[in-house]
Amino acid sequence: MRTFFKWLLRIVLVFVLAAVVVGIWKREEIQRLMAVNSLFSEDKIVHNFSHMNEAFLTIDLPRGDGATSELSYGSGFDLPEGTDQWIEDRAVTSLLVMQDGQIRFEEYYLGTGADDRRISWSVAKSYLSALFGILMEEGAIASLDDPVTKYAPKLEGSAYQDATIRNVLNMASGVTFDEDYLDYNSDINRMGRVVALGGELDDFAASLEESFTTPGETWQYVSIDTHVIGMVIRGATGRSVSELMTEKIVQPLGLERDGYYITDGAGVAFVLGGLNFTTRDFARFGQMILQNGVHDGQQLVPADWIAESTQPSAPTAQGKIGYGYQWWIPLGAHEGEFLARGVYGQYIYFDQPRGVLIVSTGADRKFREQGVNEQNIEMFRKIAQSL
Repeated sequence: MRTFFKWLLRIVLVFVLAAVVVGIWKREEIQRLMAVNSLFSEDKIVHNFSHMNEAFLTIDLPRGDGATSELSYGSGFDLPEGTDQWIEDRAVTSLLVMQDGQIRFEEYYLGTGADDRRISWSVAKSYLSALFGILMEEGAIASLDDPVTKYAPKLEGSAYQDATIRNVLNMASGVTFDEDYLDYNSDINRMGRVVALGGELDDFAASLEESFTTPGETWQYVSIDTHVIGMVIRGATGRSVSELMTEKIVQPLGLERDGYYITDGAGVAFVLGGLNFTTRDFARFGQMILQNGVHDGQQLVPADWIAESTQPSAPTAQGKIGYGYQWWIPLGAHEGEFLARGVYGQYIYFDQPRGVLIVSTGADRKFREQGVNEQNIEMFRKIAQSL
């Protein structure tokens, strides 16, 4: 009996040592997975959204050695009635309002500050659209009606086999993908765990095999479509999205701080939602878009591309919000009114005729409740109209 217990103790010790070794070996992955699982918890979400580099692999988007472009301050104004309550209800962390290139209002909430680099979530999709427009003009991509497999052959045989670039830009790929952030087992959350554990999103996209409709027929918000756009860009240019974004958008804008992308385990940028910038640097990008792609006298993004990509060209349902090439167009929008939008309350709102740009970041855990997005858009409209 004593011999038996000795052997049992040895076996237990072996398993304990093995667990310790695996824990050390996989420590960073385990820490990232734990961070992801608590990323949106009520007591951590505000901090986490300003420190995503503590939870994920990242790659810098250096601002370069150029001067910081000035954001001058205009006269202040009183926010319209109800704004304070909206800020509280929507867990707004920053609000910056610009008109005619000048800051008219800037404030930070819930313990955040001007130096915080906040996660963009799907606002990043609109950045990628701008980059895509530049590359189209340069001739890297021949046509929006090219199949995505022309530039991303890894997708051959997947659900993207018959999708065109225009289809994925419009979120009309027809690929089956569950975007429910509140379901642990949804595709979007499985994808998040792939990123956290150092997996490769190219493999994840290529593994998708099911479609619910023919490409181009039906609009359905499918975030992995944006990753496919990134695959097309990388295949067409032979360069990473982070390099291209830095060279063609980030450094020419004269940002105040380096930005960064979240990446997967292969160092590939999480282009569908992984950009991190300060609120003012989001505004610098937004102001360039508001000015039809011009910054400091230089045409960074083709004006024709901005006009085309912000039209409601996607086959969205009648009476619902419109969608272009990775940009949102509100219901009842006037010419030159569009927005970039990310989960949990990230927005860049544009009203070109009024010369108004609004950047709002948030940690709104109730962002999926019915009517919230519509209320946010109405608030932005009220602010723009009150200037």
